[in-house]
Amino acid sequence: MHSSGFLKVLAIIAVISLLFDWYVHSGLKTLTADWQSNLWRSIVLWGYLIISIGVTALFLLGFGAFTTANGMRPFHEWMLSLFLTFFITKLVFIIVLSLGDLGRFFVGIFNKINGSGSVKGQAAFPGRRKFISEIAVLVAAVPFTSFFYAMFKGKYDYKLHKTTLYFEDLPDAFDGFTITQLSDIHSGSFDNTEAMQRGIDLAKAQKSDLFVFTGDLVNNAASEIEPYIDRFGQIKAPYGQFSILGNHDYGDYIVWNSEQEKAANLDKLKQHHKALGYRLLLDENVTIEKGGQTISLIGIQNWGRGFIQVGDLDKALQGVPKDAFKILLSHDPTHWEEQVRYNSTTIHLTLSGHTHGAQFGVEIPGFRWSPVKYRYLDWAGIANEKNRYLYVNRGFGFLAFSGRLGIWPEVTVIELKKKTV
Repeated sequence: MHSSGFLKVLAIIAVISLLFDWYVHSGLKTLTADWQSNLWRSIVLWGYLIISIGVTALFLLGFGAFTTANGMRPFHEWMLSLFLTFFITKLVFIIVLSLGDLGRFFVGIFNKINGSGSVKGQAAFPGRRKFISEIAVLVAAVPFTSFFYAMFKGKYDYKLHKTTLYFEDLPDAFDGFTITQLSDIHSGSFDNTEAMQRGIDLAKAQKSDLFVFTGDLVNNAASEIEPYIDRFGQIKAPYGQFSILGNHDYGDYIVWNSEQEKAANLDKLKQHHKALGYRLLLDENVTIEKGGQTISLIGIQNWGRGFIQVGDLDKALQGVPKDAFKILLSHDPTHWEEQVRYNSTTIHLTLSGHTHGAQFGVEIPGFRWSPVKYRYLDWAGIANEKNRYLYVNRGFGFLAFSGRLGIWPEVTVIELKKKTV
């Protein structure tokens, strides 16, 4: 059963959306006022109302039937995504149209004051000009088409990010050692298996020495990864495949019938990591040996500012030589910010994910922006604090919004190099 607060939020959203529809409809009436074809005018005006109100109705019906016992399914994500697409498109249209109407208002006030409208026998407030509605349509088409691209293409438009890092104390045998990283698979959101396979093939094609996965295999339930175990299990590396848990993997965002059921889900998920061929690191470390030399790979459970904090870095470091070259897998980059970068033990490289880069933003040479920057100091790519590096993967999958725009899904390859003086 839904709380009254949730129902009130849905009601408010519905009212705002309907008010938007009324205003947009008035702009479309201006746009089509001089059309010779009454049929096309009716198709545009009524077609807009039917589609826009229909999307709002589907969104309300979808989330009216939503239960936290099951969590969001691809259907809910699509309904939310379509609603957001129309909502933001309407908002942009309204902003442009309202600027024109504001200009009309000030002209009307000026005419009222000097009496020019009444003298000439004309209305003081001028009518809305068609070209304002035309501009509103053109500007609103940008978010409309962009969001549809994000939903149908962008969320599976995998990008390869390669980074080379240099360390003075890297063991010689690991000079040129490569690591492929995936993060935030969120398997419960996939709706196109063959498109998703392209990302797996991209990861396989790198033929890295080591493969790591840095958390959020599922949205909520262990069963979500089951249709894809054979596919993600294709990723192999000579020095092994290793993984950790992310905040979504603990099942904290849905309601379970009992704590025992929730614990059984986590146990099942751990078994799925094994079926994938991943060695799940739970506050522990392993030694990677090459050419008679070693590095330490450390993995902790989730620890994030504002999220579940069960990871124990001290426990994970037990048995690791202080002078060892260390790579840490930690899902949330805030863990690096708060516990790793200034730690008395030098951890050379931390690999994280979690942020998704908000699945929306701009990344061009010399400029990068996403709304997630207002929540996370380090939200994508590399960060460095006195040669202690953090790499934040932008995520392989998607969650809630069934799309990606500007911040594309990522396959990461990091090469370790010996720094020579």
